[in-house]
Amino acid sequence: MENRKPRKEIHRYVSSKTIYATGWSNRPTPNLRMALGSFHEDYTNSVEIVKLDEEKGEFVAACTFNHSYPATKIMWSPDYVGPDLLATTGDYLRIWQVSQDEQSVNNKSILNNKTTDYCAPLTSFDWNETDPSMLGTSSIDTTCTIWNIETGQAKTQLIAHDKEVYDIAFARGKDIFASVGADGSVRMFDLRSLEHSTIIYESPLLTPLLRLAWNKQDPNYLATFLMDSNKVVILDIRVPSLPAAELEKHTADGSVRMFDLRSLEHSTIIYESPLLTPLLRLAWNKQDPNYLATFLMDSNKVVILDIRVPSLPAAELEKHTA
Repeated sequence: MENRKPRKEIHRYVSSKTIYATGWSNRPTPNLRMALGSFHEDYTNSVEIVKLDEEKGEFVAACTFNHSYPATKIMWSPDYVGPDLLATTGDYLRIWQVSQDEQSVNNKSILNNKTTDYCAPLTSFDWNETDPSMLGTSSIDTTCTIWNIETGQAKTQLIAHDKEVYDIAFARGKDIFASVGADGSVRMFDLRSLEHSTIIYESPLLTPLLRLAWNKQDPNYLATFLMDSNKVVILDIRVPSLPAAELEKHTADGSVRMFDLRSLEHSTIIYESPLLTPLLRLAWNKQDPNYLATFLMDSNKVVILDIRVPSLPAAELEKHTA
């Protein structure tokens, strides 16, 4: 993919269901590959794996598997050598294994807390890049759980927040992780000393914080954003409580913007959606950082963007229905 040149053709792939989650494959394969999760308000959801067919010049479906409730997040394993795995969260944490020919997917394991009959929905998770056997989940029951997916057992479970936990993210390495939740705080934990946690930031009026992303190049920095807000808060863990920066370029404009922390007074608009439809999520391709993906609210379309060619999608994934 390193030799891939910017191209302006649009590949269409229309899904028969509304898209709710997406995840890029981390495995260094010659073709772009993604998993797309559906959103349907019943027990009939699915996850579809699509990949770019270079000969046809379009994205094609490799396989589809059922997923009961909508997947709140999809991630592929950061392990490039072992089995081809991906994970999803919803009612439980599920680990899936893709066959070598990519024609089928098997449910390798379902991880849940067996000490209670109550199933607390999982809001998000993160896969540790340093130790791919370790994965952390966040839940509406105020807890975070660190799992060993090889044994299928929880390494630890802790009450992380006073209210629902909405996201969890590992820092670089295998010991430090942080979480955000409905109590409006960002909390940092160290697996070597779980008796204590550090509140890095509390939002004004304790507005819920929805998502969290750690800078893997410089683990001193992480980002979060507030519910019903156009503000992205950049935090420096060396200076708790005080934001290092607040990015407020977004309005309700359906845009993807790129920032440089060395020059925050400027931003680059990578893409604006048709009719300025809101964009829900963003995923950067770790194998080729020129590419990122987003999708539109109440849409079956995933937009692939090439930052070298702003404003024009590199591809739009749409699978034709009947």
